[in-house]
Amino acid sequence: MKPSRTQLLTEELIALDSVTPQDKGCQQKLQALLAPLGFRCETIESNGVTNLWARRGDAAPVFVFAGHTDVVPTGPASQWASQPFVPTRRDGRLYGRGASDMKTSIAAMVVAVEEFVAAHPDHMGSIAFLLTSDEEGPATDGTVIVCDLLEERGETIDYCLVGEPTSSHVLGDMIKNGRRGSLSGCLVVKGVQGHIAYPHLARNPIHQAAPALAELAAEQWDEGNEYFPPTSWQVSNIAAGTGATNVIPGELKVDFNFRFSTASTAESLQARVHAILDRHGLDYDLKWTLSGHPFLTPKGTLSDAICGSIKQELGVTTELSTTGGTSDGRFIARICPQVIEFGPPNDSIHKIDEHIEVRYIDPLKNIYRRTLERLLTIPPSAA
Repeated sequence: MKPSRTQLLTEELIALDSVTPQDKGCQQKLQALLAPLGFRCETIESNGVTNLWARRGDAAPVFVFAGHTDVVPTGPASQWASQPFVPTRRDGRLYGRGASDMKTSIAAMVVAVEEFVAAHPDHMGSIAFLLTSDEEGPATDGTVIVCDLLEERGETIDYCLVGEPTSSHVLGDMIKNGRRGSLSGCLVVKGVQGHIAYPHLARNPIHQAAPALAELAAEQWDEGNEYFPPTSWQVSNIAAGTGATNVIPGELKVDFNFRFSTASTAESLQARVHAILDRHGLDYDLKWTLSGHPFLTPKGTLSDAICGSIKQELGVTTELSTTGGTSDGRFIARICPQVIEFGPPNDSIHKIDEHIEVRYIDPLKNIYRRTLERLLTIPPSAA
């Protein structure tokens, strides 16, 4: 079967080895497609990161397609069945780094807009694209930079669809209407180094910290809510000692992370951790890093439009979920009241032999187009 327009564009994007934070010309290729449709395209660069803000129209409501052109490193290319940046079709699948995360989504968005504008050149509102090459990396010079700029200009966004791979088993079975926040701590518990045979002359930070760590692990931080599971606290790294078996270490280092819901705040979690550590009488330093606040889009106009489009295209009933890691939706949610993530199945993302089933490519594009039709051609209340 002849590959579709969306599949061919996906393959063109996969062939560009845009390992984060590089874009490798992806956004330039997309600009060449969007500009003839009437999009005003603006490249925003920051510390080697390439961002694209492209907008068609000036009226409200403003519908934004958001995503990232960067991909994670491939891992050992020798372990791939085909070269990671040579898009390869076999057994009904399209293989290549970025096939699921998220070059297919970007291609589907662009072709959906091409079809929508051709059918509805005088559509309501405005359509925009917010693309970055810094989502898989630190995410400090990407979407957040564009959102800050839009906020300074007073540009508002009404709806945003992020093309993250959210589907679980089949296309459309799950969308994300929010994400948990991420709060990390780097804890250093101070002791006194000494000979292991003379513990009275030393102070073992491992022994001192163990009860506090046990209490932190057992703590119920909140009960979650209708959309979020309870907040979780997990240790990711723990280290102490010189490597010698006869030395009590002088300090213990613990890295931990909260994935927290809207039922808690970063400030409340920090205060409770310090209270536990203080109660155990520890001598410690603790540095915090807040990677993102939780965000939530309750059921409403955008989720209804996407779920309705999925049902119309595939006959699939969609689950709203807030599971998984963080995404750039956390930045967009600051300036947009309705942010939903929807894209391909995520079972192969970041893996060797990343792929997407070819049968999902055009339905994904159709769902994106149907969503635009529901929101920008008839009043949302009637969608």
